[in-house]
Amino acid sequence: MLRQFNSPWLLFGAALLFSGATPAISDTAMTVDELPPSQIWFAPAPDGSDVPAAYQTASTLTEGKDPHRALFEETEFPSAVTCGRCHQKIFTEWASSNHAYASISPMFHKFEQAINDLSSGTIGAFCVRCHQQVGTQRGEAREKPLWERSIVAREGITCVTCHRVGAEFGKVNGERHIEPGPIEQPVYGIGRADNLENVLSNPDEYKVATQEDPDGAKIHLGAIEFEQIGESQFCVSCHQVAVNLGIKLEVVWEQYRDSPAAEAGVTCQECHMGKVPGEAKGYAEWPVAIVNGRVIGDPNARHSNHAFYGPGYPISHPGLFPFNPRGLRWSIKEWLTFDYRAGWGLAEWENRLRDGEIATPDFPDVWRKRDDRMFARFVIQQNEKLLEDKRRDRLAVMENGSRIDGPFFDDGAPRLGRDFSFRYRVTNTDKGHNLPSGSLGAQPEIWLNVALLDPDGKNIWESGYVDSLGDMADLHSLDVAAGTIEHDDQLFNLQTKFLTTNVKGTDREMYLPVQFDIDQLPFLRPANLPTTVLNHPPFVRMEGRSIPPLGWRDAEYEVPGELLTKPGTYKLQVRMRSRAEPIYFMRFVGATREMEERINDWMIDIHPYAVEFEIQ
Repeated sequence: MLRQFNSPWLLFGAALLFSGATPAISDTAMTVDELPPSQIWFAPAPDGSDVPAAYQTASTLTEGKDPHRALFEETEFPSAVTCGRCHQKIFTEWASSNHAYASISPMFHKFEQAINDLSSGTIGAFCVRCHQQVGTQRGEAREKPLWERSIVAREGITCVTCHRVGAEFGKVNGERHIEPGPIEQPVYGIGRADNLENVLSNPDEYKVATQEDPDGAKIHLGAIEFEQIGESQFCVSCHQVAVNLGIKLEVVWEQYRDSPAAEAGVTCQECHMGKVPGEAKGYAEWPVAIVNGRVIGDPNARHSNHAFYGPGYPISHPGLFPFNPRGLRWSIKEWLTFDYRAGWGLAEWENRLRDGEIATPDFPDVWRKRDDRMFARFVIQQNEKLLEDKRRDRLAVMENGSRIDGPFFDDGAPRLGRDFSFRYRVTNTDKGHNLPSGSLGAQPEIWLNVALLDPDGKNIWESGYVDSLGDMADLHSLDVAAGTIEHDDQLFNLQTKFLTTNVKGTDREMYLPVQFDIDQLPFLRPANLPTTVLNHPPFVRMEGRSIPPLGWRDAEYEVPGELLTKPGTYKLQVRMRSRAEPIYFMRFVGATREMEERINDWMIDIHPYAVEFEIQ
């Protein structure tokens, strides 16, 4: 008889979602002091006093008075910091989202440069159109480093990227047009901001700027209802993406369009912006805005969570991400010189340094003062709290969208000295798209790790193990290639693979869909015949291994009888593992060792458990 219990592999508890529940509120005259402080602590101060002057948004209302008029071009695309002064909860959620991470991501920059180098520049501004849309629209060069870009470009998919789009678009690979203009310009949303007029009619009470009195807080002076922003089609332009040779790097829209969720009318927003990660179970409640400490409108209004639940995660320096307004006092380059792993800024470490118990590091000038290091550490500790919430949400998304059943011994109970087979069934319980979803081509990894322990607790058989770098033992493992570990012949891996036809040999798996042998100078070229003839571009295709919505797949295993030498209690352990990038791919595009460590730090184990069985 099987006995199931939590696997010793895991250090996890129940994946709890922070509910953000609000107390009962009887009228709109309440102040921010009556709301849970944990909901608003991360956002910028209403007057922006806790951010550098460059983030004090210039305004057409103060022409002739504003000392930052030189920033007007910049402020045609207002920063999220400005929006966060009144939309504190939304800002806090967005600050640790993958949208906020889109431009900061070091892996994005490494990948984007690598594919441009390999394709001789023929991919152009393809990637940055989504990841840095504001910068692209401003005419910033594709190869411009992050620290030389405009302030708002580093914010990735920032507020105006969605809420200043007023025209419907479809599959256009990120080429939507953001309506430029200062913060006072109208925004687009699912409603008309019915309470905005009340705020503008009482500028003294709410301390906001108007045409007549430009000295208050600057806010948008209008709101336009835009139906598509609440529909799944709004997500298409960045989440259904094909490169010019016809390969689809993102197929989330295709998967959703044919899914049970789409047939039932469930939108992307309901699962990715609702109150339960990955499930359409309604929305949380929260005031639409808090202006200078005053709650605006219904305090129990529908709240769309701007964390945008998903499986992705950050590997950047924790001083740079999440997007913390208090961290803006230092530049990107300065943050990259702050050694957070060494303990800089921690009270205990700083005291030991003061007392001469540790050698004084060769601090960069910007970090020579203890107070600066201490404040930087405070910023990082704030960020780490948000990242822990993100980790829980990520695990919840993955566990809410999948299930593991088994093990099943279809050929009877195991016996000493006899080969035995078993299987697990992996089910995609998500109604909206595949497991894993079709993002980032061949990068996201989901695989099963199964191990058999004998009565002495010794691991006698395993599949889904990793090599010395953390990669699965498949064809891309450097250890497998070197012969230091065996190829995992029974690996259950849902990772998509690129297959290319090269001059040497037959089709083979490649990291990217570029045939390195086909030309002395490779470049991405469109097909010379319709892809509908071949169902894929000539010489390159993607081999999808993901499981469709509500589908399942069996992972089948066989253990040699020679390993079953002792009677007693055996234990089978299973876990589904998820990681955003393979280490071999990170090394291929030139990632740093720090990036590799961070990618493995964030790897999660999904549905881990173990069962015991007796062999007599």
